Amino acid sequence: MPDYDSEGVISAWAFDGRGGARRLNWDEVRAGCRADDGSFVWISLQLLERRRQPWLQADPAIEPGIAESLTAEETRPRCLLFDSGAFLNLRGINLMPYSLPDEMHSIRFWVEPTRIISVRTHALSAVADFEDALARGRAPRTPGEFIADLSLRLVDRMDTVITTLAEQADELEENVFNMTLSTLSPKVAELRRVAIILRRYIAPQREALNHFSIEDAAWLTGRDRNRLREAADRVTRFAEELDSVRDRAAVIYDQMVERRAEQMNRSMLILAVVTVVFAPLTLMTGLMGMNVGGIPGSDDPGGFWTVTVLATLAGVAMAVGLFRWARWI
Repeated sequence: MPDYDSEGVISAWAFDGRGGARRLNWDEVRAGCRADDGSFVWISLQLLERRRQPWLQADPAIEPGIAESLTAEETRPRCLLFDSGAFLNLRGINLMPYSLPDEMHSIRFWVEPTRIISVRTHALSAVADFEDALARGRAPRTPGEFIADLSLRLVDRMDTVITTLAEQADELEENVFNMTLSTLSPKVAELRRVAIILRRYIAPQREALNHFSIEDAAWLTGRDRNRLREAADRVTRFAEELDSVRDRAAVIYDQMVERRAEQMNRSMLILAVVTVVFAPLTLMTGLMGMNVGGIPGSDDPGGFWTVTVLATLAGVAMAVGLFRWARWI
């Protein structure tokens, strides 16, 4: 069952500005519930199919350009500042059951002094944990604290996945000479693919958070700015870690190529040795096997064994000579 209604409303909360919060019902949301005296409301929406969001698009207080940004299908993390508020688009790694580690889903925010509207594309575990904290009485006091808290929760999920990727790179580096190439190759390819996808969305998120932290608004305190910069710094570290994972995967891949080339060279060398040893013997036996007159020993009853012994001795002598020349013995 979806956790949102037919108009895409997931949940709504009213914050009193003193650390308390209460849920709003759908009638209050549709009636345009507003807050004052330092309080604010949060309305969480689900982006419906074909970018439909009836409640949001019908709100006269939201400009069409902002509504378009909130309902865009695919956007990278960014921040836009307006006179009436700020638009912030972030990405979060989903730790929900059956989700993949490279799934980074978008959540967009329109932040006003007394109202926050968020639009998600998929359910995010960070937002679910945030609502659980609200239900336990741990609520932000300002819109700036709201964004800072939720941003740090999104960053915490990134830390878990990126740390796992780094550990996988460590394991592959340790086993690069022990694992078979058929087993190692898909693991290295998957590691590089996930690192590249995550790097694509994580790097712009740093700029979005830094840009939002310089918003000149009364609801954004110095503590909120510091927490947003902390989140941006952690995102920077994650981007550097992903670069490192990607480079390490490239080094592992180069080692795989060297192993494969070495195995091929060894196989070719063995084939060359066999060819060098048996080519003269094949020529000799071919000459002795011609069905023409004048073959030496054709009338000798022991001729076959004589030729066999001579061919064996010649093969052993050539093999020993070749091995000595190659310094194998």
